[in-house]
Amino acid sequence: MKPQRLTIVSRYEHSFSARRDTMPDINNNWHYHDELELIYIKRGSGTQFMGDSISNFSDGDVLLAGSGLPHFWKFDTSYFSKTSPEQVDVYVVHFDKNFWGERFIGLPENIEIARVIEKAKRGIQLKGSGREQVATRIEKLITADGAHRVIHLMEALLETAACNEVEYVASFGYKTDFSDYDRDRINAIYNYTIANFNKNIDLKEIAEVARISRNSFCKFFKSRTGKTYFVFMNEIRIKQACSLLLENKLNIKEICYECGYNNFVSFHKFFKEITGITPLKYQKTHL
Repeated sequence: MKPQRLTIVSRYEHSFSARRDTMPDINNNWHYHDELELIYIKRGSGTQFMGDSISNFSDGDVLLAGSGLPHFWKFDTSYFSKTSPEQVDVYVVHFDKNFWGERFIGLPENIEIARVIEKAKRGIQLKGSGREQVATRIEKLITADGAHRVIHLMEALLETAACNEVEYVASFGYKTDFSDYDRDRINAIYNYTIANFNKNIDLKEIAEVARISRNSFCKFFKSRTGKTYFVFMNEIRIKQACSLLLENKLNIKEICYECGYNNFVSFHKFFKEITGITPLKYQKTHL
């Protein structure tokens, strides 16, 4: 499966891209791009993949993803149903760190903007009141014209830098500077796994996707991601299970099989290892 490196295209009268999405399948795969991405998920939920992190996302989330950081927001299946009234509402801004000129970011007055761009290499998720402030700023940016667009983007970055409650998404030490050779392999592995996690993927199969031998695959994957493929696969399955538990349309045993587990004991064991609680407690707590 060919990994996707996106080239963000701005309209000729704009120096960066800003748009509003209402469909759940925009860039609906594991991808990366040179531009930073500031995203506000006003309405929508599902599983978030960013760097080496897998987590749930929901209404109101605001994140800043750095240049070259792979990511993918997989919306819950309910948003793809033609009969469902649910609709996503997402605001997305893509910008090159030097779109305002290479000297601009180096000005002493812009040190906070430079710092937040550096921190975004791991991905930043905003929390608390700062998140709401930046979300409002992004909405204004989308509808603004002329120089006001640039001003709103600067304000959004300054507000992000000033936010006291933030979480880094990718783990410490996560690298985005893979060689093209490694990046293509990692992206192919991620894409294939995300598309087929509910099936039994053995090492021979996934090694063929990565175009390396089975014996070399385990060492390659762990050296590039910091975790085994077995752990990665279970993280994807359990995060999908979390989303299904919140949809509350299937019972727990149905979710177990839907996520690729052949028996409930294994599902229960891995769910508790990854989330720290049982599936039933997770559902009761979050609903």
